[in-house]
Amino acid sequence: MKKVLFAAIVCSAVLVSCAKTVPASVPAKIKDGIIELEAPARAPGQQSALGMKCDPIETVRIAFVGVGGRGTGAVRRYIHLDGVKIVAFCDLKQERLDICQNILKKAGLPAADNYLGEESYKELCNRDDIDLVYIATDWLDHVPISVYALEHGHHVAVEVPAAMTIAECWQLVDASEKARRHCMMLENCCYDFFEMSALNMAQHGLFGEVYHVEGAYIHFLAEDWDRSETWRVDYNIDNRGDNYPTHGLGPICQALNIHRGDKMDYLVAMDTPSYNGKVAAKKFRNKDYCKDGDHTISLIQTEKDKLIEVQHNVYAYRPYSRMYQLTGTEGFANKYPQQGISVKGINGHNYVSEEVMDSLLTAYRPDFAKAIEEKAKTVGGHGGMDFIMDYRLIYCLHNGLPLDEDVYDAAEWSAVQELSRISLENGSMPVRFPDFTRGDWNVIDGFHYAL
Repeated sequence: MKKVLFAAIVCSAVLVSCAKTVPASVPAKIKDGIIELEAPARAPGQQSALGMKCDPIETVRIAFVGVGGRGTGAVRRYIHLDGVKIVAFCDLKQERLDICQNILKKAGLPAADNYLGEESYKELCNRDDIDLVYIATDWLDHVPISVYALEHGHHVAVEVPAAMTIAECWQLVDASEKARRHCMMLENCCYDFFEMSALNMAQHGLFGEVYHVEGAYIHFLAEDWDRSETWRVDYNIDNRGDNYPTHGLGPICQALNIHRGDKMDYLVAMDTPSYNGKVAAKKFRNKDYCKDGDHTISLIQTEKDKLIEVQHNVYAYRPYSRMYQLTGTEGFANKYPQQGISVKGINGHNYVSEEVMDSLLTAYRPDFAKAIEEKAKTVGGHGGMDFIMDYRLIYCLHNGLPLDEDVYDAAEWSAVQELSRISLENGSMPVRFPDFTRGDWNVIDGFHYAL
């Protein structure tokens, strides 16, 4: 009993301490040795957004809010998409707005309206001639702008992570459900060529029953903090946990049909001390601490007893890796550090030959990806996956189809940040994963691209 009371006290302290740097989270309790976060009930008249279809849009009118590096990159890609019209830009710096206007001018496109200043996104969202608000601001502003845009009748595409706390995840879900508007987190790694082909192989049973998946964001950034966004550096210094989970988590969740037949049940996180992170914090911010451990591992058990492993490390002298591994009863796929596929009946305990692997990856690549692969690689954006993501978003809006990544994906994949922090601050205690679908996680039978 004393241990349970102590854990409850610690959990409450964690939630209070989190509120110092991010919006206050939801209340928590301990039940059967697992920390559970309070889930708000769906408001009367509010409907699920699972498989939500909206009216087709012939020409998607887009406004970009936040046109720094990621936002400007998106503008450069969107001028190559058919059936879109860029109508507005919003940012804190005039020079960024000027760069975007110049992109339109060089492409022979009409100028867009400019909005300058912290609150100017509200004036932009008050317009009735915008279909999609594309948000690429700093992390902490993602939810306030997304919710405001949804409440004013716009679809939303928001950069990763979509939300920073569980409370913010619920805000996104409720806003999308109430407005009946799409809210897509722009998780581009779901559209990398290897991941799309491996997903298709898994869906066709090539790996048998997939029961263990791994993903990661391992990207050495600590020595680049002098050139990184101030807000991102400060967030890592001041917050413990997996602070950037979605690149590794998104593709493997699709392979496990999360909230499309299975759901994440609970999470346990562990981390190392801060070694290189603490050195970088002192060097670039003159701070004597870095709350983020150099390496963080989160283990997630699903409702159907599948196992998800997600890692985060932006401090180690090691090659870039998102890991991406699928292990099934009859096969295995691996993206990093070496691409490889092993399939029962072809090669049981070693990778198939490179020739066989290439033929499999090509054969199982989705048809829409094959059709635009050459253009995607020419336009660019992380090797073309960004452009394929853009293409799929606009295609679905054009045709009134459900999006590949819905608001529940945005909430689930972003939630690992706070859930991992809570687990870590409570001695790696299990934390129950919120069911953002409110019980509808098995209504849809498997992940599918709407065509």
